[in-house]
Amino acid sequence: MSGADPGPAPGAPDVVVDALGRRCPLPIIDLAKRFGDVPVGGTVELLANDPAATADVAAWCRLRGQQLLGARDLPTGQAYLIRRTR
Repeated sequence: MSGADPGPAPGAPDVVVDALGRRCPLPIIDLAKRFGDVPVGGTVELLANDPAATADVAAWCRLRGQQLLGARDLPTGQAYLIRRTR
């Protein structure tokens, strides 16, 4: 065994940012802080339950030139999947 990090499981995001319980603008700040950890072409999943997150994530992706792949409901909020394009 090499001990190397195998990376995320196939289909799994490269990074998960848990911003559940945090209010605007903190989910976007948390996302921005971790986004640089993701390689171009990789994905980040942001978990948030702030009502403003849906609009904030879409606006952040548009302004930063990143791709919002979609969102899904969770029992405690939403999960937003974002692809790093540059």
